[in-house]
Amino acid sequence: MEALGGLARSPGRMGGGPWLRVGVIGCVLLLAFVASRTCQKSQIRITKDQAIATAERQVDFNPTREQVRLVRQGLNSKPFWAVSLSIPARRADRFRELAVVKVDANTGKVASVAQSQR
Repeated sequence: MEALGGLARSPGRMGGGPWLRVGVIGCVLLLAFVASRTCQKSQIRITKDQAIATAERQVDFNPTREQVRLVRQGLNSKPFWAVSLSIPARRADRFRELAVVKVDANTGKVASVAQSQR
């Protein structure tokens, strides 16, 4: 009980000195940095129109139809624009040209291009 009495007499005093405080502040700053980097990767900085323009530069035809979807992939739900570009054929269930371009919605970089063969 004597030891507890000593703690009661020195309110607001933590053991460990200044190094403990520096360590705690360092840990808090490190956690804040990691959280900010993780959150930035899931942001959508590229607009739908920018994704379409990026996708059109990846194909060698002038599409007459466009379809755009925002999809999230992976454990961290990384956002991508999936841009479908096409030229329909005479038959309703066919395409003369078809391409799907996956654009990173955060950076604008092309992740993949899948294009039908002529």
